[in-house]
Amino acid sequence: MTGLITEFGALGVFLLMIPEAACIPVPSEVTLLFSGFAVNQGWMSLPLAVLAATAGNLLGSLAAYALGASGALSGVPGVGQIITRWQEPIERRGDRAVLYARLMPLARTFVSLPAGARRVRITPFVTYTIIGSAIWALGFILIGVLVGAGWRSLDSVLGRVLLVAGLLALALATHRARRRRS
Repeated sequence: MTGLITEFGALGVFLLMIPEAACIPVPSEVTLLFSGFAVNQGWMSLPLAVLAATAGNLLGSLAAYALGASGALSGVPGVGQIITRWQEPIERRGDRAVLYARLMPLARTFVSLPAGARRVRITPFVTYTIIGSAIWALGFILIGVLVGAGWRSLDSVLGRVLLVAGLLALALATHRARRRRS
């Protein structure tokens, strides 16, 4: 992952942010922290890193929005639950629910599906996605800039923490599925 940024700079950041925003669990936090390191090293500027991350997030979010609007994924296990779970917050907060979700881990990745399914107006969707994604990107990139030279140890630790968290989530989901069957 970090090699893509090292090799392609802002284009690498853009390309790594697309799948995360399109509901593929690629941790944007790692991408953005390393982007901050790249800014610290002078490989790209801070505004370019934020712009690339925001543009990638917008493109992936539009793809997920279109999938949500098409209803093509509603039969996929888990997706229907995500859409149902977000109906009430979208109805209560309206288009602003997209902005709030963009500022929360995990919710930021999946809010595009229910926003598309609920037919959130596209202009506010794009506007709130850009604002929320830019704030998220700026925050993590600035942390990466501050971490600077300590990146290698952070990358290793963060990678391990995310791997353990992913394995625990998978084990919990498997355990719950088995309990439901019995």
